[in-house]
Amino acid sequence: MKEKSNIKKPIYSFLSKKQKEVRGLSELALDMRWSWDHSADEVWRQLNPELWDNTRNPWAIMQTISREDFQSVIDDPVFREKIDFLVKSMRDTNSAPAWFQKYHPNSSLTCVAYFSMEFMLTEALPIYSGGLGNVAGDQLKAASDLGVPVMGIGLLYQQGYFRQEIDLNGEQRALYPFNDPGQLPIPPLRQTDGEWLRLKINLSGNNVWLRVWQVQVGRIKLYLLDSNDAANFPVHRGITSELYGGDNELRFKQELILGIGGWRLLQELDIHPEVCHLNEGHAAFAILERAYTFMKETGQAFNVALAVTRAGNLFTTHTAVPAGFDLFEPAIVEQYLGEYAEQKLGITCKQLLALGRKNPEDDSEKFNMAYLAIHGSGAVNGVSWLHGKVSRKIFEPLFPKWPTAEVPVRHITNGVHMPTWDSKEADEIWTEACGKDRWLGMNKTLGKDIGSVSDEKIWEMRTNANKALIAFASEYVSKQLMGSGHSSDSVEGAKHLFNSNILTLGFARRFVTYKRPNLLLHNPQRLLRLLTNPNFPVQLIIAGKAHPADYRGQDLIKEWMLFIRQTTPRPPVLFLADYDMHVSENLVQGVDVWINTPRRPWEACGTSGMKVLVNGGINLSELDGWWAKAYSPEVGWALGDGNEHGDDPEWDAREAEQLYHILENEVIPEFYDRKEHGIPTKWIARMRKSMAQLTPRFSADRAVREYTEQHYLPAATNYLERAANNGVKGKQMINHLQSLQENWDWVHFGEVKIATSEKQHVFDVQLYLNDIEPDDVQVELFANGLNDEGPMITKMERGDRTEGRVNGYHYSASVSSSRSAADYTPRVIPHLPGLSVPLETVLILWQH
Repeated sequence: MKEKSNIKKPIYSFLSKKQKEVRGLSELALDMRWSWDHSADEVWRQLNPELWDNTRNPWAIMQTISREDFQSVIDDPVFREKIDFLVKSMRDTNSAPAWFQKYHPNSSLTCVAYFSMEFMLTEALPIYSGGLGNVAGDQLKAASDLGVPVMGIGLLYQQGYFRQEIDLNGEQRALYPFNDPGQLPIPPLRQTDGEWLRLKINLSGNNVWLRVWQVQVGRIKLYLLDSNDAANFPVHRGITSELYGGDNELRFKQELILGIGGWRLLQELDIHPEVCHLNEGHAAFAILERAYTFMKETGQAFNVALAVTRAGNLFTTHTAVPAGFDLFEPAIVEQYLGEYAEQKLGITCKQLLALGRKNPEDDSEKFNMAYLAIHGSGAVNGVSWLHGKVSRKIFEPLFPKWPTAEVPVRHITNGVHMPTWDSKEADEIWTEACGKDRWLGMNKTLGKDIGSVSDEKIWEMRTNANKALIAFASEYVSKQLMGSGHSSDSVEGAKHLFNSNILTLGFARRFVTYKRPNLLLHNPQRLLRLLTNPNFPVQLIIAGKAHPADYRGQDLIKEWMLFIRQTTPRPPVLFLADYDMHVSENLVQGVDVWINTPRRPWEACGTSGMKVLVNGGINLSELDGWWAKAYSPEVGWALGDGNEHGDDPEWDAREAEQLYHILENEVIPEFYDRKEHGIPTKWIARMRKSMAQLTPRFSADRAVREYTEQHYLPAATNYLERAANNGVKGKQMINHLQSLQENWDWVHFGEVKIATSEKQHVFDVQLYLNDIEPDDVQVELFANGLNDEGPMITKMERGDRTEGRVNGYHYSASVSSSRSAADYTPRVIPHLPGLSVPLETVLILWQH
């Protein structure tokens, strides 16, 4: 007799009977909108509460729920109506006109291809490490909200970034669990006949097949390339194994796949973006493949194709130190791209290498991906005001003879996707005060509206959010300790270590020396007194990873673990291992004060502190990155003096002292200064001002609107103009520029006369242009800016020809005599229609 099986049949075994409901739930589970629109959370919790709480992955629930369990809920008509409502709501939202359609209805922009090495969308898709992925994920979500036509390109890692465990000795252990694609909310991309879409790319003479996965992010699609194809050799299957793992050659191959493979995917899908946005230099090889595609379509040479396509490329740098850029040995470039350069691009390998070098003639210079991005883009930007300034200094060597202030790097300060990071309590307050559509780019009174919320409501929000954080942290750390072999007494003690009525500080980020994560530990006994003050106690939650190859960063983690475990009495400090998006969400929603201690100016922007704004958290941060411009005394607290001091240990000690002082004399007294009903009136006033003044300024919808209007729209227009008629305009510009370059050395200044009156200096200079047409140059008076302002540039007008010389002219201009005439220097630069100077040519001549 056949035995009866106890194995439950999966949900898909009866798809035909409950087809509508299963498809509706699948559609909901495969749209990342659930990561910021939490209207379906209760549906997933009802289907499998334990799995939902552990994974926050609706697709994993759909893959594992049994037919019997599904049947028990789907028979409920209320549940079915809820599914129908959610599916209709999602479809309506994704198809409704948004900010872009309303404000730019006739735009020529149809697609922005957004390339990034990592994307942080949800903990259910662990293909991110930290800040770079955070920015990429939040910008995709904001672009979806705003209706901006963006498409993401990234990589699917079999293991992603490492997972962290802290052992009994306080040592970090790196774990690499496999990301089962079948459990991730990403279906394979299939062709119309149902066959899996696969791309072929040549790596050093070997064909490598790439699988493609599709991620739905609201209105937007993100495509992930994956080398783990059965047709590949094992060594090639492992190319996309880890994020930021392996050696330099593996990183090079990953970036080839991202850039060249990513652009080929767009061609395979018959998608033709006007704009290519490179989120850091990792994807810069897309510049080459885009130019090659244009060459194939038009028959133009590489230099013309690059001139045309670069107009539509945008490079965003996130690196604040030169050592942070990817550098590759010339031999690696030649091995993997030598044949590609000669046979496809029609250039020599040396010419290709020159695109990634400061000195094209130095054969020993390594290939810099950031340099390639700059040489192939029509615009470059940093991610905060200070980072823009730092980046201009970093890239100054690429623009010889040009002042640092005119190095062509602008800035757009990052923002975070507020609906992703706000707590339920914060969402309710913001919705009541500002409306449900407050982050969609059309509410102009956010600050005023949220500023009117009462003290009682704001404090109730903070109290409830802090209680939720304490509950989460206690449960999380108890599981963490049990998993690493701690005693039951240690586990139980950690559960009851925190109190929701106590001031809670948060510090969570990558553990690396320049971030100084141990600045609070500079004087351990003073920190202990601060934490255990019986009248005004403080508790601290810490989280963060150190790269497996960064042993100093791992030592910093161990220092904290020793302080936590060996200090008597035990301090109220929790270290939450395996810092990921889920941990981050809970932290930023519940902490009272967010601490950030990098060495200025090494924090390019720093988005973690932005996430607490929407939740009423307050920042205590170094005057670096975004905080350098965001800080004012009424919204938070500042470390440092606004200057750079390098890695001077004496300055670190001074700032540690400053940090203790601010906590002891400002933060803690203000938090515990309670009025009627136990409400800290001054604290709440600071919270309200922080929420009102800073949250709108540092939201991702603001950042994406700025990218759209300052970069995407102009780039699309410029690219289409250059590309028209098979690139005729681009070719004309290249020819014109080449002629300028050939004759530039013959240009020289003659006599300079200055007439000074009470109000102005009048300059008259003679300029001899030889074979260059006068309309092809612009003559200017230049003076350095004052008080950290930009330079003063005055265009000089062309007047009469000079006597006795061929192609010589007088140029004149008047400037205020409030500054010395010696402050001004005449100069001449190229002036060709549509040419970006000095990004596309560094030609310049100064009068000496």
